[in-house]
Amino acid sequence: MSGRDFLRRKIRDPIRQQLTRGLSPEKIALTVAVGLTIAVNPIVGTTTILCFGAAWALGLNQPIIQAINFSSYALQLLLIFPFIRLGEWVFRAPRENRSLERLLALMREDFGRALADVGVTLLHAFVAWLAAAPLLAALVYAAALPAARSMARRIAAARAPQASEDP
Repeated sequence: MSGRDFLRRKIRDPIRQQLTRGLSPEKIALTVAVGLTIAVNPIVGTTTILCFGAAWALGLNQPIIQAINFSSYALQLLLIFPFIRLGEWVFRAPRENRSLERLLALMREDFGRALADVGVTLLHAFVAWLAAAPLLAALVYAAALPAARSMARRIAAARAPQASEDP
């Protein structure tokens, strides 16, 4: 399966289904923005519960936010070190020299020890993500809203001939 097929099946199709059920383009764009923003937080293993809580609190669509979350794992891994570096800069902390592979292995082997070893670094990275999150969410929302509106218009246009044929 190609990446395009994966994105179509896991992201576009669920969004299209929700648009046909009356979910507004604005709500879909907000769901995408919140889901992607949470999905890239630097604390691996926290995104599913954070997305669940945000969707519940904001009345967002659970399937869409989780689809965005699950499909963004590679992006989360890619952004861990930029958030670590930003956290080091903000807090003037010493540089973390372990590789991503080593950090992940350490967390899998002994989570308690990992927290003791890199907990402060991860806290700094999380604070950096918190500072960047509103801007990231706003940018993703601004990008997603026109796409969601366009998709809603296409769906409405496709349904229009069917509506006029009904007695």
